[in-house]
Formats: sequence, C-alpha cells, structure tokens
Amino acid sequence: MTHLNTAIDLSELQAAARILHHSLVNYPTADTLALFIENDLAQNWPAFTDSAANQQGKQYLTQFIAQWDTEQLTNLKLDYGQLFFGPGEPKAMPWGSVYLGEQGILNDESTITLMQFYKSIGVSFDLKYNQPVDHIALFYAVIDQLLAQIIDAQQTNAPEGSVAKEALIILLQQHMLPWSGRCLELAAEHAETDFYRGLVLLAKDFETVLASTLNVIPMPMRLFK
Repeated sequence: MTHLNTAIDLSELQAAARILHHSLVNYPTADTLALFIENDLAQNWPAFTDSAANQQGKQYLTQFIAQWDTEQLTNLKLDYGQLFFGPGEPKAMPWGSVYLGEQGILNDESTITLMQFYKSIGVSFDLKYNQPVDHIALFYAVIDQLLAQIIDAQQTNAPEGSVAKEALIILLQQHMLPWSGRCLELAAEHAETDFYRGLVLLAKDFETVLASTLNVIPMPMRLFK
C-alpha cells in the first residue's frame, strides 16, 4: 500500500488541478480572467512547499493581474495559440503521444493505452471540442476527480479511496509524468505573457508536489520531442 505524505493538503492539490484544467483546456476568455482576478489567483494559489518555481509563478501572475485590461485578451489568446493550439505546430504541444511516440503524431500507441486505462477505471469525457484524451489539461481534470474521491473516502473511511489512489499513482507514473515536464519546459521557454509564464511554473510545481505526496517516481521513457 502506498502512503500519502500528509504534510500537503489534498484539497489544495485538487483545487490547483481544477484551475490548471480550466486554464489550459481552451483559449482564455474575459469571463475566466475576471474570475481569476476576482478570486486573486496569484495570492490564493497554494504555497505547497514554497519552492522557487511556486514563488516565481505567483510573482508572474501578480504582475499580470496588476496590469490586466480586457484589451490585452487578444494577445493572451495569441500566446495560448502559439503555445498549445496553432495555427502551425504549437511550441509546447500538449498531447502525450507527440513526446512518447517516435512518429510524433496524435492518437498514437500511448494514447490508445491511456484510453484503455481510462476505460478500466471508468473515466470518460464529455468534451466541447474533439480532443485526444492525452491532452495535458485533461490529465488535470482526471487528477481533480481522483483526488476528490480520495478526499471523500478519507472522510468516510470508504474503501474506494484506496482504488482511486492506486489509479492516480498509475496515471502519474505511467501516463503523464514521463512527458508532461517536457511540455511545461517548452511552454516556459516560449511563453510571451506573464499569465502563461506564471501558470506553467505553478503547473511544474504542482506536478512535483503531487508526485512527492504520492511517492511517485515516473517511469523512465524515451522522449522524441
């Protein structure tokens, strides 16, 4: 049985996963940015272990919020596009198969394996846009769901928590962490706005803390990007 590092609040990890999902799954909107600003995302983001990445990420977001107005939304959308969507090849392609498959194509063997894993644990998606399931933002959504199950089970001593925890460990160890760090590294290198510079650093810190909390060591895999 894998034990949790209880020094980290699981509800904070769940909240961070949810924010990362909503921030990276699609182009930013004025409503989303208004919600982040209203809730002071930079100041209320969990400190976790108070790492340098965490501190710098929150500093970037603080700078972004301080000078934000809706006229900058176009530039923010352009930044999201060049990082994660296109036109052309995104600088930080958000799909796992691009990194794990020698051909560098979408829906490759690693995606099929992930789909089989999701089927085995009862995970499905109701997506607004057709999207390969190995998009990094969708991983954050599944992490959110599994952490919610673990938290609920801890409060009620239900056995489902052990199942959810083992599923989360496998998800991280075999399907996400072997490549997601490279995606975030490329995003940090090419981001042109403080919003995405900050968000990517916070995502890197989140993944490090989550892996440490669950005592997960990613499987070594060759990356092709």
